[in-house]
Amino acid sequence: MSQSDWTAVDAYLVEALQAPDPVLEQALADSAAAGLPAINVAPNQGKLLQLLAQTQGARRILEIGTLGGYSTIWLGRALPPNGRLISLEYEARHAEVARGNLARAGLAKQVEVRVGRGVDLLPDLAGEAPFDFTFIDADKASNPDYFAWALKLSKPGSLIVVDNVVRGGGVTDAKGDANIQGIRRMMQMIAAEPRVTATAVQTVGSKGWDGFCLIRVVT
Repeated sequence: MSQSDWTAVDAYLVEALQAPDPVLEQALADSAAAGLPAINVAPNQGKLLQLLAQTQGARRILEIGTLGGYSTIWLGRALPPNGRLISLEYEARHAEVARGNLARAGLAKQVEVRVGRGVDLLPDLAGEAPFDFTFIDADKASNPDYFAWALKLSKPGSLIVVDNVVRGGGVTDAKGDANIQGIRRMMQMIAAEPRVTATAVQTVGSKGWDGFCLIRVVT
């Protein structure tokens, strides 16, 4: 199997199971027009995040890494009417695009995008915790810090999802770059943490070979 095969299968799955969505399509178009990197989740991955948050019954969602707001829209749509989502984004330009996309999606009142380094913003969220669902999809070198804070801001039963943990198989390289080292250190922290139970799964598709880590807070 090759990348073209994975992309074709993803295209079939999305066409078979997901109706066209002009709001999400425009969010991608606006992100591309603004020069944002095309590193958003795939449509079927976005739907997976939405389903996980809905299954979780999430009323409060934290996202670390907004980009253009594509995954944020998927997660925002999982919220009940009284739910709230806070998304953290380092780049002010990305946040501006995301806010426009969220407003078009009708989520401006439920979703707040905050700008700054995640490690600087996360301590300020203590008064708004606990979060039922956290999605981590930012700089991978900081994943250990993001996981530690996500755990602090969670409660028993909360779900934490971390994206891009396989990186084309690079995660097996003990001497990999800073992103790989961040993922590996996070994995070690998760394995040693008695308050959580976790697994990771590989994925292939239009975004290549990668994977998610799913962490449930148990105590």
